[in-house]
Amino acid sequence: MQIECTAILFDLDGVLIDSTASITRHWQQWAQRHNLDLTEIMKVAHGRRTIETMRLVAPHLSVEEEAQYFATIEAADTQGVVTIDGALPLLNSLPTDAWAIVTSGGRDLATARLKSRGLPIPKIMVTAEDVVNGKPDPEPYLVAAHVLGIPADRCVVVEDSPAGIAAASAAGMRSIAIASTHAYHELETATAIAGQLSDIQVDNDGIDGRLVIRIVSPENEHTVIHR
Repeated sequence: MQIECTAILFDLDGVLIDSTASITRHWQQWAQRHNLDLTEIMKVAHGRRTIETMRLVAPHLSVEEEAQYFATIEAADTQGVVTIDGALPLLNSLPTDAWAIVTSGGRDLATARLKSRGLPIPKIMVTAEDVVNGKPDPEPYLVAAHVLGIPADRCVVVEDSPAGIAAASAAGMRSIAIASTHAYHELETATAIAGQLSDIQVDNDGIDGRLVIRIVSPENEHTVIHR
């Protein structure tokens, strides 16, 4: 199958890099400090901004101060961050003005993690500081499209979380879900589902800046769903 678009908007964690070990470690430390249940935190943390996760699990705390401190500590720690297979060649295949990263993390954190893995820093990166409402609200993806100067319906989002897929849909964008962190049934509202990032190939045909995204799963054709 293939999808045509003008720009691709990537989530960061779970799509281009895997920071699960680092994320879990920092949430565990925070949970212990405030006598909170780590399991309950992790149920809602993925795909959401830190401050919004804290509002859900600990509204009694001064979440603005807590989130700022959490971000500072987390940005200084890239231990355990790994590159997802296929991320570097995929990003290098794209025109620099045809892609962006839209992450629920902070700018310093995102930049540190990308640099630690030798991945390119995009011209456009929408982070937690750039929006009032994070995913699943459409604001982060709408901001990215606006800054790129590309209509929302000409953007394709690559995500791994239900919150991110919901944000893309609400923004009027098509989406490709990567089944790296969630089960397939949790991602069924995406336009398509790929088993892994390396299943995605992009051709730039040079006609009006059009990109052609192909999802190729020769060994697992049943893992691709098109809507």
